[in-house]
Amino acid sequence: MVIREITCKSALTPSGISGVDYALNPYVGCQHGCAYCYAVFMKRFTSHREEWGQFVDVRVNVPQVLARQLQRAKPGNVSLGTVTDAYQPLERQYELSRQCLQALAAYPDFPTTVLTKSALVLRDLDVLREMKGVEVAFTITTLDDSVRRILEPHASPIPQRIEALARLHEAGISTWAFFGPALPVFSDSEEAIDAFFATLAQTGVSRILVDTLNLKSASWGRLQQVLKKHYPEVLDAYQLIWQDRHGYATALAKRVARVAERHRVPYELCF
Repeated sequence: MVIREITCKSALTPSGISGVDYALNPYVGCQHGCAYCYAVFMKRFTSHREEWGQFVDVRVNVPQVLARQLQRAKPGNVSLGTVTDAYQPLERQYELSRQCLQALAAYPDFPTTVLTKSALVLRDLDVLREMKGVEVAFTITTLDDSVRRILEPHASPIPQRIEALARLHEAGISTWAFFGPALPVFSDSEEAIDAFFATLAQTGVSRILVDTLNLKSASWGRLQQVLKKHYPEVLDAYQLIWQDRHGYATALAKRVARVAERHRVPYELCF
């Protein structure tokens, strides 16, 4: 893993994500090493020759730049960690995300969402409690931690993420879950989705966002290599999905709708 300290000129970046005005990313690159990561496209904006997942640029001055920007920026919604996880392991050392939250806490006109796969966010409960309009969401793609160890090798174990959601809810922090991508074969059956909704409902999440796997993205090549090595028996199923992407998405949406109705959990489709 190549770690490089860099400086930035801007912390808040206009976002094209629906409902998000500003993206805030203290790190470029991610240690979690998720096989399906869509952010692989970001490599072309760096000078790195290493594979995506093998480098992280630490934007060491991002809290100070953010504090200055907040003084003059138009109020809006901020999402912390839109491209790479703001609570990846390096955050334990650098505390950049914590410092960014401290800066945002003084500006209630910038409601903030944290989306992560790391239970490290619990370290900053004291700051989160001071913030108005803050939300914390966890990405969870499967309840099977043996699958997580292969596809998300350096992210927090699934039980830790579920426990973190419950603890945040108990602390009065608004929470939601991102079931994205629903992993074909591993977590997209009606039985798997039912177990997912039942488990997450118990943590007190306000809603669940569901996304499907994008096999057209640049990440497919990386994922295919991992599947070929660890789960070669599923490759045919993924190829069939590739051939009928619309049909697959339609069927997945129907399964999610049936499950959500049974559990009476608000949900949104991101596809």
